[in-house]
Amino acid sequence: MAAAIGNFFRRSLRHSGRREGKEETSAAENPSRVPQGKPGEWNPLLCSAGQFFFEYLVVVSLKKMSDGRYEPKITYQFPKRENLLKGQKEEEERLLQAIPLFCFPDGNNWAPVTEFPSETFSFVLTNVDGSRKIGYCRRLLILDEVEKRRQISMAVIYPFMQGLRESPFPAPGKSVTIKSFIPDSGTELIELTRPLDAHLEHVEFQALLQRLSPHLILHIFASAVLERRLIFLAQELSVLSQCIHAVAALLYPFTWAHTYIPVVPECLLDTVCCPTPFMVGIQMRHLERVLDQPMEEALIVDLCEGKIIRAVGDEEGILPIKLQNEILTSLSRHNNNNNIHTPEQLNALVSEAFVQFFVRAVGHYSSHIKWTKNGSGTFQERAFCKAITSKTNRRFVKKFVKTNMFSLFIEEAEKSRIPQEAYFQRKITEYHEQKKHRRDS
Repeated sequence: MAAAIGNFFRRSLRHSGRREGKEETSAAENPSRVPQGKPGEWNPLLCSAGQFFFEYLVVVSLKKMSDGRYEPKITYQFPKRENLLKGQKEEEERLLQAIPLFCFPDGNNWAPVTEFPSETFSFVLTNVDGSRKIGYCRRLLILDEVEKRRQISMAVIYPFMQGLRESPFPAPGKSVTIKSFIPDSGTELIELTRPLDAHLEHVEFQALLQRLSPHLILHIFASAVLERRLIFLAQELSVLSQCIHAVAALLYPFTWAHTYIPVVPECLLDTVCCPTPFMVGIQMRHLERVLDQPMEEALIVDLCEGKIIRAVGDEEGILPIKLQNEILTSLSRHNNNNNIHTPEQLNALVSEAFVQFFVRAVGHYSSHIKWTKNGSGTFQERAFCKAITSKTNRRFVKKFVKTNMFSLFIEEAEKSRIPQEAYFQRKITEYHEQKKHRRDS
């Protein structure tokens, strides 16, 4: 069970396992103890901000209908319905209707279950209030003989899931230990550690760097910064979700505030006709259908071939050239740096390059918030733009301040003198200290 949970949390939580009174060992190294589910089943773990590690664990299975078609159905869920409050049950109804669709976004023509590959991907459900819930899916395909040897009674799973769900969610950089009793093995201790930099949770930049050149990543970043329409295409669902989460993470400390669907179900392909900004992932087999849609200008990225299929045409000139070159230098340093061994190190290096872009472009924002005696602030946009000495930087920033992501960021900044994004503020402070040191030396 520990390894199964590790699959769900591997992009946001590091875990290690050990047994009480026995030699310490990683839980993932003991797959024979892991309940992997039945062929054709998906295990989604739905997470959102709150007091619990997760909100729901459900098993979604393909059920053959009388006409020969397969439909995804929820065959197991935790917690049970009778343990939910009335308000939770109403929300659950909406979630449960959407989850099977996003677990099997391929449409109705699913292949026989024996042909499914094993993969992990994630999806996002957006509530009417704009809040988002992240679903982690693990597609499992295991031979029946192997499954018989791995299956553990559901009665063993329930108390473990209950303990995990009610465990205190660790602060960035902190850990929590979960106890799990396994028959014939004893009690296992599972340690889950949250990354120190919270803005890098759920992020894996390696997937993006493996498929796209630094120049193409910059074009995508430029389009995202101006909140344009972005479509990503790939064969594998895991590639789509990993790469789109990575692109969204490049925008830190800003947040993509528009339609965001890392894996678009087949029945929702007309999303690409939406006139408003969106960032979506679509399976490559739907390429011709996507291109035939009457869509407005959009950036279409082929993650299989590592190329841009369709572009607006001005992507090269959106970002200030000097800041572009600084990002390219950092990304090239990653390609030539043999000292980077862990995903955490890679994530930190890539993120730093784009955080520094925003530090240099808009890091002076707090100096242009006028505060009243009662503690409310008002952003002085004109003075903010005028303070930028570089003409190319100013030209870019005048466009960027009109985006929703910048407006939402400033709205939060106007509420309190204490910065919402402490990591970003720390980088701003470091940058100004370095500038001062260079002037004084």
